[in-house]
Formats: sequence, C-alpha cells, structure tokens
Amino acid sequence: MKFIEALREGERVGDVYLCKYKQSAVTKNGKSYENVVLQDRTGTIDAKIWDPNSQGIDEFDAMDYVDVVGDVTSFQGSLQLNIKRVRKVEQGSYNPSDYLPVSTKDIEEMYQELLSFIHQIKNQYLYQLVSSFFVQDGEFIEKFKFHSAAKSVHHGFVGGLLEHTLGVVKLCDYYANNYPYIHRDLLITAALFHDMGKLYELSPFPANDYTDDGQLLGHIMIGVELVGARIREIPGFPTKLSSELKHCILAHHGELEYGSPKKPALIEAVALNFADNADAKLQTMIEVFRSSGDQTDWLGYNRFFESNIRKTSEEK
Repeated sequence: MKFIEALREGERVGDVYLCKYKQSAVTKNGKSYENVVLQDRTGTIDAKIWDPNSQGIDEFDAMDYVDVVGDVTSFQGSLQLNIKRVRKVEQGSYNPSDYLPVSTKDIEEMYQELLSFIHQIKNQYLYQLVSSFFVQDGEFIEKFKFHSAAKSVHHGFVGGLLEHTLGVVKLCDYYANNYPYIHRDLLITAALFHDMGKLYELSPFPANDYTDDGQLLGHIMIGVELVGARIREIPGFPTKLSSELKHCILAHHGELEYGSPKKPALIEAVALNFADNADAKLQTMIEVFRSSGDQTDWLGYNRFFESNIRKTSEEK
C-alpha cells in the first residue's frame, strides 16, 4: 500500500483509502465536481473528481473505504489527488489499522509522563480532582489516551489529545519554574483539563467529526461543565479556587473571536493561552512539512499562519 505521507507530485496512485469527506460542488463555469478527503494512518489528502459522471466513477459516500486511481498534483503548496477512477470496496479487503492516523510517539510512555506531572501537584483539592479523572476513572483514561485533539489542523490523530495535553503541560511547567508568581498547581491542573471537552466535542475514529454537543456547545463549555460536576463531588473544594480553574479553561483560547467566552484575567490563564497556542501552531507547521514530503522550496501561502512558509535550510 502507498501511504499518503509517501505520495509525491507527479505520481499515479492506485490504492484503497478511507473517504473521510465528500461533497458536491460547482465550478465558476457551472460544471459539477466532487470535493473529497482521503485518509490513511499517515494523514489525509484533498482530492477532486472533476468529472463525476464519467465511466469508472462509482457511487460511494463519506466513511466508505474506496479503491482509488488518480494523479498526485500540487495546489497552493499542498498535495492534491485528481481522481480518475473510484469504487467502493467491501469489508475484508482492507486492514482498518492502516487507515487511522496515530501519534508517532508511544501512547503509554506519554501517559506515564503525564502522570509524573500529576503526582507533583501539592494542593490536596486539585490533586484529588485531577486524580479522579486521570488515575481513578478507567473509562476516561482509555478515551483520553486514544482521542484526537482536533478534526484537522493539529493533533488530529489517535493519541493526539494526549500528545497535545502533554505538550501544553510541559510548557506550563517551564513557565511555572521560571515565573515564580504563577500558581504552579493551578496552571498544571488547568493545562491537564483545558481540552478535555474534546472527548465529547469530537466523535471517536474513524469519523473524528463534530458531535451535536460539539456544534452546539464546544469543547471549552463542555470541559468546564465536566470539571464543575466533579468539583461538586469533592467536599470542601474552595469556591475561589474552583472559579480560578474554570476561568483558565474558559480563557485558554485567549480572545473572544477565537472562541474563548472570557479573555485571560489571571497570570495562569495567560500562561495557559501561550502554551496552548505555541503547541498547536508548532504542531500545525510540523504536519504541513510532513505532508510536503521532501519538498524544500516555499510551500505557498498558508491560511493558518497568514504567510508563505517553507522548511529551514540545512547546511551541508
């Protein structure tokens, strides 16, 4: 099988992929075509069916596994597949494990590293709260280990939520160690919880798509509700500490236009916003580079960075 990360411009592809997305569209000239996103465990690729009524284009839907023949092209710095033939394949003719994108890091090792930060929390209430999820709740732990952190853009793979959370926790640990004014236990706890709402905002793989609650509420609101409900089960949990923790979660996107119900008003909320933004943007750029293969030229305008980007040159 030719995995997506190994595709190169100019190649002809003939393999089975998961159709993650499919939507009909019309060109400016009124010609119908299909927008398709194909997926395997190494990533996704945008694809187009420019003549959906031509011979060799069979019926298929999103979440079907399809046998695709097409040409790899490049558009605005990203690879794209021009589909010539496609047919739905039946269960048994593919290995499902080939089609789920997975973190390149060891999931169990990451979780043990996350636990090491949890066991450093000194505040009894915050430690009890965090432990109730990450140590004692087996169902939560299993979901958290394997869930993604996004539908796309960054950490959109099995183990992505864990990898992103660990990255944010490690950055927050750095901030707390270098800026003593920061309440370390509060910041680390907020970092652990900041994206936990993604467990219910996004459906599990292979769909990894927005749920009704994801569309109506979003992961920030869901996360605050989950934390609030568990806090109410802990006798004597300080009211002010509860509000400060919830604020950090509510404000972690930093700006109202980026989905935060509140802007950061605590130093811990500011630090969490910086850590979350840094880990997300760096991973986004890494994933763009991975999808570009061996290409070392400028990759074209990227809407997430609002800039033309490329890999750093290496001295030989």
